[in-house]
Amino acid sequence: SNLSASCWSRLHPVNMLNSYNVKFHHSKALTSPYPGSHIERSQVPEDKVGWLTEWEDYNPVEYTAKSVLARPSWADPQINDEGFSPKFNERDGEVERKSLHGLYVVENGRPRNPAGRTGLTGRGLLGRWGPNHAADPVVTRWKRDRSGNKVAHPVSGKNILQFVAIKRRDCGEWAIPGGMVDPGEKITATLKREFEEEALNSLQKSPEEKAKLEKQLQKLFSQEHLVVYRGYVDDPRNTDNAWMETEAVNYHDETGETMDNLPLEAGDDAGVVKWVDISEKLELYASHSYFIKLVTEKRGAHWSEDPGSGCHE
Repeated sequence: SNLSASCWSRLHPVNMLNSYNVKFHHSKALTSPYPGSHIERSQVPEDKVGWLTEWEDYNPVEYTAKSVLARPSWADPQINDEGFSPKFNERDGEVERKSLHGLYVVENGRPRNPAGRTGLTGRGLLGRWGPNHAADPVVTRWKRDRSGNKVAHPVSGKNILQFVAIKRRDCGEWAIPGGMVDPGEKITATLKREFEEEALNSLQKSPEEKAKLEKQLQKLFSQEHLVVYRGYVDDPRNTDNAWMETEAVNYHDETGETMDNLPLEAGDDAGVVKWVDISEKLELYASHSYFIKLVTEKRGAHWSEDPGSGCHE
């Protein structure tokens, strides 16, 4: 999981393509213990991850967290509960059960993780059977010196990008300030709402303060933006029957005028929030380093000190 994102696809040729045809393999979704528990996954050798490989003795551990079984508003019932008949691979009322990767297999009433085996069945900490949809807003600006000039990296010569990062309360890892798409909510609304809640602490603001923030943010979130990734997320919470998918979108403040005047303040699931210089040295939660790398490629910004470090397929 500490491999640079540029080399994931070469070192892990197994599996699936996201909607931008980037090969993707899960490794964080195979780690133990399962987050927030002492549950150890059944070990899955790399050559047995794919479902097309027969494995008669595969005996994964079953686990769904008590917090999920308590049936909060964001969670499904258990598969066999009376009156629960989810419509997989389609929009089910307000809940989006379609995957960004097309059709997934449903076996014995349970959806099957399209990226392969994880050593754990059930839902773990995830609320939905099948895809759990998230949105990740990558808000960036150029690093500037005191005179307002862009700062270039001394080795690569490319300008350095900064992004708004949060330190997650649950695991202490740095991450993009994203979150789950609410039933019936548009992705664009989720991206803006999550950024406000996590990076600007909007949930604790007065209506007047919130209105002022909204006005400032509207300029940034209504401009042209880059969708850098849509698809499966290699997340430590994933199981054989429930997995994370996301849309990562880059909102770039070219002049810095919008974001320089916004007071960053950690809120909701965030413990700390700050601007972070982007480089391959970043170690971030789940697949977030990979999304950040894609942003630097699209913006022509600095990522690596070694010009030959990229892996060419």
